[in-house]
Amino acid sequence: QLPAGSLQLTLYQYKTCPFCSKVRAFLDYHGLPYEIVEVNPIMRKEIKFSSYRKVPILLANAGSPLQLNDSSVIISAIKTYLISRRNSLEEIVSFYPAVKTVTEKGKEVLEYENKYWLMLDEKETKRVYPVKEVRVEEMKWRKWADDWLVHLISPNVYRTPKEALASFDYIVREGKFGTLEGLFAKYVGAIAMFFVSKRLKKRHQLRDDVREDLYQAVNEWVKAVGKNRLFMGGNQPNLADLAVYGVLRVMEGLEAFDDMMVHTNIQPWYQRMEEVIQK
Repeated sequence: QLPAGSLQLTLYQYKTCPFCSKVRAFLDYHGLPYEIVEVNPIMRKEIKFSSYRKVPILLANAGSPLQLNDSSVIISAIKTYLISRRNSLEEIVSFYPAVKTVTEKGKEVLEYENKYWLMLDEKETKRVYPVKEVRVEEMKWRKWADDWLVHLISPNVYRTPKEALASFDYIVREGKFGTLEGLFAKYVGAIAMFFVSKRLKKRHQLRDDVREDLYQAVNEWVKAVGKNRLFMGGNQPNLADLAVYGVLRVMEGLEAFDDMMVHTNIQPWYQRMEEVIQK
């Protein structure tokens, strides 16, 4: 039970999904209590109430119930709501309309307009982004996390049959599977994703050793943060910090994560992120 007038949140997720992890990192950092519903990735009956069939889905109640889709929309809308109480959450969500588009392969997908923008007035914008470049930088790297960094995860965690099996062991352990479903997912899923990862490598034009692309991307991020800031947001993380951390965190406990920590400069920043989110 939360106090009257507070934000009641329920997150429908797969624990090992990088987009869901981004949302959790954001909610945890801002100290927002939320309930988690782990979705069965095969039957997905937990989200049968929704015509939107992906996760994360956030059900938010700030006076009236509302469904928010897409990790970046969820983060932008809730952040706007926390900063600016001029509009209801419902009004804020209406600023992020879903537009149906068709991909080159003829597949219909939903795209969300403005999803990296916070819908603030001039005074609020000045308070959050003292100079224009700060906002531009945050939006650029949030988009980078969605459009590039996230696509490096699967090819790296399913890089070899051994890594694919270890990854699926983790997914089944942390996810919501029945006993037989879990066994099937672990072995058949591991084999399938090993081959899918090869296709993804080709689609995203990654190098033969996909670790090199991961290392390069991570070091690009560290370079962008620079030596004179604790975080891209300065003394505290901004939405880009939380997005990058959320994406990388899903590899924890896997070989790809350990390799990244050894072969890149990410560790100091990553440890600072862990500490500040735990606080």
